[in-house]
Amino acid sequence: MRPIGDVSQALLESAAKLATEIDGQRHGPTLQELAAHARVGSRAALNSIKNLTRAGKLQPVAERRVDYRNRPVAEYAPARKIDKDDTVDIAGVFAMWASQG
Repeated sequence: MRPIGDVSQALLESAAKLATEIDGQRHGPTLQELAAHARVGSRAALNSIKNLTRAGKLQPVAERRVDYRNRPVAEYAPARKIDKDDTVDIAGVFAMWASQG
């Protein structure tokens, strides 16, 4: 796997700084806000955000209406890492399933 580039690294750091959670709902910056905070061009930000989303490092968490666009725009936040407590013991599930039937 290729190492992360400078633009992508700057965008991820900006997303981590600007993302918030209010009443259990995650909110984050828009593409334009990320590009401005990371001080990268909007075209480079667009391409990098598409790649980061596809790679699972960044995720859209909400939508927001803005003045400069007719449609709502996506808000982005760093993807959450799975904690050890959130994992499921698959072997235990299969063992219980096999013993019942």
